[in-house]
Amino acid sequence: MMLGLRVWSSVRQGLSRGLSRNVGGQVPGKGKKVDISGIYPPVTTPFTATAEVDYGKLEENLHKLGTFPFRGFVVQGSTGEFPFLTSSERLEVVSRVRQAMPKNKLLIAGSGCESTQATVEMTVSMAQVGADAAMVVTPCYYRGRMSSAALIHHYTKVADLSPIPVVLYSVPANTGLDLPVDTVVTLSQHPNIAGIKDSSGDVTRIGMMVHKTKRQDFQVLAGSAGFLLASYALGAVGGVCALANVLGAQVCQLERLCLTGQWEDAQKLQHRLIEPNTAVTQRFGIPGVKKTMDWFGYHGGPCRAPLQELSPAEEEALRVDFTSNGWL
Repeated sequence: MMLGLRVWSSVRQGLSRGLSRNVGGQVPGKGKKVDISGIYPPVTTPFTATAEVDYGKLEENLHKLGTFPFRGFVVQGSTGEFPFLTSSERLEVVSRVRQAMPKNKLLIAGSGCESTQATVEMTVSMAQVGADAAMVVTPCYYRGRMSSAALIHHYTKVADLSPIPVVLYSVPANTGLDLPVDTVVTLSQHPNIAGIKDSSGDVTRIGMMVHKTKRQDFQVLAGSAGFLLASYALGAVGGVCALANVLGAQVCQLERLCLTGQWEDAQKLQHRLIEPNTAVTQRFGIPGVKKTMDWFGYHGGPCRAPLQELSPAEEEALRVDFTSNGWL
């Protein structure tokens, strides 16, 4: 029996007994929320030729990524193809990553599901298999009814019942739904909501969130490397960047330049990361990330259907975005 299924049954029992520990986000006795600042690659999920999760290749990728000064790893984010994995696969991936990664790094696991109940169960399960924090994407299938009230209710319930800190996750390119700033401000007051990963690319919005939550010990992470410098300049504390799967040293260097106020060098580096970043996000998505990983000595490989591999023309365009900026 897979680990995930064992966990699943024990979680259901735990929930039926009314599992509720809503202080997971705080350092005991301090009243301070967990520090999530830093750079995180959202790790990809390698698959075999028959579309099974390839745990061996996942572990090899982690050992290589573990050599960079990342704060930790985001597992089962959008880049990890989480919508294409079963519940037990999602848990097994998190469990394997926890075992393979250095103990001093943070593991943030994507636990978002469409219903509040399923999200609570998944969040508790991910805590049991070793996640340090849960990143919860906005439910979006019924996006027309995802009002501020609905989203506040959803996230409050998840944060109340989660044994680990919760990080909000807004990714409108995938969900068609922006988590409104006022909603974020309201949720920032919850003791177990530590911050947000914002992938909108709207730096005005990032600045506004930092400004309006500054009394709440709430942290904003940029959701992409293309606007990392701008986000740092406005008070963000880090980033979850798909590009860090291939240019990990460079993304960490950009972080260091921003944190030490070397803005001119930071700007030069940021400029050279914009095109490759756009290529592995908006333009070619996860098939682009995985193809680039193959070039840089990682295990990228195929995506699960219905995601298709890049055409030869797309692959060539992707290569140009890296070579023209001096990365290949």
